[in-house]
Amino acid sequence: MTQQLDPDMFAGCRASETPLFRVGDKWTGRIIRCLETGPRRFSELQVPLREVTPKVLTETLRAMERDGLVKRTAYAEMPPRVEYELTALGRTLREPMAAFCEWSAAHQPEVLEARDAHERVTLAREAADRGSGRF
Repeated sequence: MTQQLDPDMFAGCRASETPLFRVGDKWTGRIIRCLETGPRRFSELQVPLREVTPKVLTETLRAMERDGLVKRTAYAEMPPRVEYELTALGRTLREPMAAFCEWSAAHQPEVLEARDAHERVTLAREAADRGSGRF
């Protein structure tokens, strides 16, 4: 018998109304790590984040600024200089991120094995479907 889920199970969690997906995206955690030691210029962020396009880096930094995680400071110089740094709110993410990194390191073999097992089942199912003419 399947247990019914409580329709009000998220009532005590306001985050479910406006989820903070920003922290779980591909680049935010990496940017936070890059800014842990202090302010950085855009070009300085591009070095360790070489896989990210300038457009995506800009969009991510803007979203992080909007969410209060990053402070952007523009200096009236020639050429113009802009620095990004973690806000007090952004710095509060370092501890949960460290815990997640520890969890990932401890459980990576299990996750990779689960992915491999899922892939084997999926491939076997697709092969069976092709053989039966259902695919």
